[in-house]
Amino acid sequence: QVQLVESGGGLMQAGGSLRLSCAASGRTFSRYAMGWFRQAPGKEREFVSTIDWSGGRTYYADSVKGRFAISRDNGKNTVYLQMNSLQPEDTAVYYCAADYTFFGRGTPVSEEYEYWGQGTQVTVSS
Repeated sequence: QVQLVESGGGLMQAGGSLRLSCAASGRTFSRYAMGWFRQAPGKEREFVSTIDWSGGRTYYADSVKGRFAISRDNGKNTVYLQMNSLQPEDTAVYYCAADYTFFGRGTPVSEEYEYWGQGTQVTVSS
């Protein structure tokens, strides 16, 4: 069983920054890809970013490219999402997810992820 716990969400003014963290436990973290998704009120969940097992390959949604950065610390079993230049349209519940494909390369497809965290709320005011 895998547990993912997100933290770091909150209320921020437009233009500000937040860093989300996702701590993983239960299985070998360092061999698997991780992803961040978000869901705004009344909208479907959407892909934000993914990182491969080694941290050497990352991929972003066009809406966050150049503003957000995903990273991981395999020694701490944690993946991060640094969010800069936040905009009101970034307001959503942010979820981290684990794709337990051995040496996974990361994917924007939510159905490929087996484990999900409970989410952390990010609210950006204008």
